[in-house]
Amino acid sequence: MRCVVRAHTAHTEVQPHRHPWAQMVFSDHGTVRVHANRKTFTVPPWRAVWIPPDTLHASVVIQDATLHAVHLLGDPGSRPDKGSWQECQVLEVGPLLREVIKAVSEEERGGLLSERYGSLVGLAMIELRSARRVALGVLMPEEKRLRHVCEAFLADARLDQPLAELASRAGASISTINRLFLMEMGCSFSDWRKQALLSRAFALAAEGCSVSRIAMDLGYSSVSAFSYMVTQLVGMPPSKVLGRPR
Repeated sequence: MRCVVRAHTAHTEVQPHRHPWAQMVFSDHGTVRVHANRKTFTVPPWRAVWIPPDTLHASVVIQDATLHAVHLLGDPGSRPDKGSWQECQVLEVGPLLREVIKAVSEEERGGLLSERYGSLVGLAMIELRSARRVALGVLMPEEKRLRHVCEAFLADARLDQPLAELASRAGASISTINRLFLMEMGCSFSDWRKQALLSRAFALAAEGCSVSRIAMDLGYSSVSAFSYMVTQLVGMPPSKVLGRPR
C-alpha cells in the first residue's frame, strides 16, 4: 500500500491516465468527480472511488480539496458482500478507515517504515474489505449527440431541465435521443436522469445543504418526491444515505 496526498484548488483537472496498480481516491474535504469505464462518479468527502488496475480514468476537483490516492498492487481480498474488485465502484469511507489511511500517509512521509506502519496497513486492509458499496455512478455514452445531452444535463442537473431543449442544442430530436438512450445505454432518459440527480445530491450534501434544500435545488416539487426517488435507487431515505457515516 502507498498513499499519495495532494491539495488541489477547485476546477483542477487530472488528465486521462492508467497505471498497473489499483487505486482508491477520496477527499479529506471538497467534492471530486472521477471518470472511469464510461461512468462518472461524483463523490463527497465520506465516499471513495475504487479504480481497478489498468483502468483509464480522469478526475475533476469540483471544490478545493485534499485528495488521498491509495495505491495497491493487488486487490484487498475477499469481501463480506462477495463483491468484485475488478469493477469501478463507490465505497463508503468510515471514520476509522479515513483516519488509518491518513496515519499511513504520515508514516510514509516520515521516511522510515516502522512496525506501526505495518499494523496500520493491515488495519486499513481489514476496513477496506468491509467498506460498504454505494450505488453511485452515472453511465456516459459514446455517441456524440447523446454525450452532448448528458454532459449538458450534468452541468446543471435539475428534474425540470427539459429534454427538448437539451436535444435541440445537441442537434437532434427528442425521439432520436430517446432511441439512442435505449440503444446505447439500455435505459430511458428518465432512468438515467435519476442516477445523475442522485450524484448531484451527494455533491450538494457535501456542501452542507439540508435534504429540503437539495430537493428544491434539484427541481423536485416536494421533499417526499425526492425521498421516494432516492429510496427507490439505493434502498434508503436521503437522511441516511446522504449523511456522513456515524
